[in-house]
Amino acid sequence: MMNLIFDEVAKRILVSGELTFDTAANGIDMTEELFTDIAVLDVDLSEVTRSDSAGLALLIEWMRQAEKLNKPIRYFNMPTQMLAMAEASGLEELLPLQ
Repeated sequence: MMNLIFDEVAKRILVSGELTFDTAANGIDMTEELFTDIAVLDVDLSEVTRSDSAGLALLIEWMRQAEKLNKPIRYFNMPTQMLAMAEASGLEELLPLQ
């Protein structure tokens, strides 16, 4: 299961749970509405417990959504496992990691 909430204090989207093949499609649906209401898309990944290649694909899709909305997006606190996958696939240079 994956959860997304906007933290009003930190002004970040907090992602928690699993970013996997089982949750990625739901993640796209959840962000379409959420992204519309937020000016700067700062996404905190520190509470992601597990990820696979579909999780990385979800981050790429979120970048596409942000581009369509003409909003900046940045990813914070990417878990080590996820970062290793991004580096192995050459995606770390593409992702706006902070």
